[in-house]
Amino acid sequence: MAVLAKIRQRSALLIGVIALALFAFIIQDLFNRGTFGQSSKDVGSIDGKDISFEDFRVKVSNLEKSGQGITSTEAANRVWDQEVSIALLSTQFDKLGLRVGEKHLIEVLKSDPNIGNNPAFKNAAGMFDVAKFKDYVKANPEAAQYITAKEKDAELNAKFQIYNTLVKSGLYTTASEGKLKYEMEANKVNFAYAGALYSSIKDSEVKISDSDIVDYMKKNEKKFKADETREIQYVLVEDKASKEDEADIKAKITSLLNGRVEYNAKTGKNDTLPGFKNAANIAEFVNANSDVPYDSTYVPKNALPAVDADKLFSLPAGAIYGPYVYGKYYAISKSLGFKAGVNAKASHILIAYEGSQTPSPKEKRTKEEAKAKAEEILAQVQANPDSFMMLAFTASDDSSAQQGGDLGYFGQGQMVKPFNDFVFNNGIGKVGLVETPFGFHIIKITDKQDGIRLATIAQKIEPSEATSDKVFTLATKFEQAAADKDFAAAAKELGLKVAAPISAKAMDEQFGPLGNQRNIIRWAFDKETSIGDVKRFELANIGHVIAQYKSENKSGLVSVTMARPYVEPILKNKKKAEILKAKMTGSSLEAIAKSAGVTVQQATNVTLDNPVLPGGVGQEPKVVGNAFALAANKISAPIEGNTGVYVVKNVSTIKAPAIANHAEYVAKVKAQSASDASRILPALKNNAKIEDNRLQFNY
Repeated sequence: MAVLAKIRQRSALLIGVIALALFAFIIQDLFNRGTFGQSSKDVGSIDGKDISFEDFRVKVSNLEKSGQGITSTEAANRVWDQEVSIALLSTQFDKLGLRVGEKHLIEVLKSDPNIGNNPAFKNAAGMFDVAKFKDYVKANPEAAQYITAKEKDAELNAKFQIYNTLVKSGLYTTASEGKLKYEMEANKVNFAYAGALYSSIKDSEVKISDSDIVDYMKKNEKKFKADETREIQYVLVEDKASKEDEADIKAKITSLLNGRVEYNAKTGKNDTLPGFKNAANIAEFVNANSDVPYDSTYVPKNALPAVDADKLFSLPAGAIYGPYVYGKYYAISKSLGFKAGVNAKASHILIAYEGSQTPSPKEKRTKEEAKAKAEEILAQVQANPDSFMMLAFTASDDSSAQQGGDLGYFGQGQMVKPFNDFVFNNGIGKVGLVETPFGFHIIKITDKQDGIRLATIAQKIEPSEATSDKVFTLATKFEQAAADKDFAAAAKELGLKVAAPISAKAMDEQFGPLGNQRNIIRWAFDKETSIGDVKRFELANIGHVIAQYKSENKSGLVSVTMARPYVEPILKNKKKAEILKAKMTGSSLEAIAKSAGVTVQQATNVTLDNPVLPGGVGQEPKVVGNAFALAANKISAPIEGNTGVYVVKNVSTIKAPAIANHAEYVAKVKAQSASDASRILPALKNNAKIEDNRLQFNY
């Protein structure tokens, strides 16, 4: 069973499909079954295929426990996306009659390093041995159960590999498309134009109503399709320290500087207790009076609070600085001394060998071969110090090779002893060769940092009980007032501000600037909550949110509030275009330009592949396309472009010479359409009948 335990120790089960962004994620022991109670309800269905709530909940629970640090709602969303993707693709696999052979299945299983690289399944030559793998599984019932579960996932991935290959094979770029690409790049047009820009009309002169935006969205429904949303407006009453609280905290921490007299009940006399300045045991004094424990380490200047770093770093031993604000704390600091070279920065090139802790993934070499190579590289670096970075890129077996060998800053004892001793016992610029259990290191010391040791008493700036009581009273008062009258009016009466409303979907958890507030969104979607309802939520370390369920959007389109920033400029430009078109009259380009109050401009050698107008105007494909379509000396009708309304006059069109082979351009088009396969899953989702009941189960 030791081998099975080793397999499970770091197992990463790929759920769904790899290449089509099928929401793949790691779930440890995905197929284990827990005891969560029975439910006759389904969490949802995809094209009539039900998803069992019990199975769904087990998968969500396993994902939560996988160590990825995600919330239950995020886990539920990931598992749901996975279930939808697998159900839709499995239907396609069945329709095509896809089958997976044993050899293909074994290859997919081998791709899991916990199986493919497991020593128990390798032969004397170090290769994966199918017979040993099968024998082990046969002899261990628990392993058989585990591998059976893995095979289900492997079969799914194998089918997808076949399916994806079929789809990609069906994507074809014709010679005609290559020819068109060539002509778009090579054909050129010269033209004159008069352009009246949208920016010449003030935005305030053009009004766009909510109904205008709704009409536009309905005409472009696919772009604005959305799940049902609910709009929640809210007031945040922050529970934070008042100015009086801050003054009290500052006074309290200042009082710790000097000694104080305190009555001793045991002796019946007054005792004089030392303050921060004269405390005999500084660590004990700090821990007794600070919200942050004593730290005995030396810290470099760049690790100190930016505003006070210069003064803190230059403190002589025994001197005190403060009080000062450090994040959410008032602090006073006492210097306990300065030390040179507390941190070091170095780069290295690692040459590993068979038997070292991290053998080279690039090539197998003996210890003797590794040493010889390391000495050769050391000689190169010593001859040309500037070559270090490039040699690290090309020769190092460490992941730091991607950074040119740079390890950043580190303190005493953070590296293995030989490495540590070399760096901290030598000066900046020193290059040398060191052996450690990881291999041979060519090391270059690039910098060192001095440090100061500070004893710091920090007390958190937080509201007093009296302040929190006032905040609670205000929040409760507003909650009651908002339930009986207009939300905004009630807020104004109490001097509170209504925040911008949040438009949320049923399974959202992010609540605007307040972050994860799933409980507020769940309340808004609760069947017992009605439009206009108000509720107060207490948020730890923030304060109180008084929320109102303002409205719902069941139209299947995003809300006007969300759409307006995108749609309003488009509609304003359309209205501006009509105004500008009315001005652009005349029988010649010069006359049209004069009537619009603009000058005639020239564009030379413009292509359809890069339809950019000169003078910083930007891309105007409609304008350039019209110029190509015109005969020489002909004038176009007004064209609504991206930046304004344009009238163009073709000066000349230069056709590129014909070429016999367009293979280069076919390849370009093919590369541009390489991601087309990824559109399959969204298309399947758009056409599927998906019922989502997760909200009923309080996710």
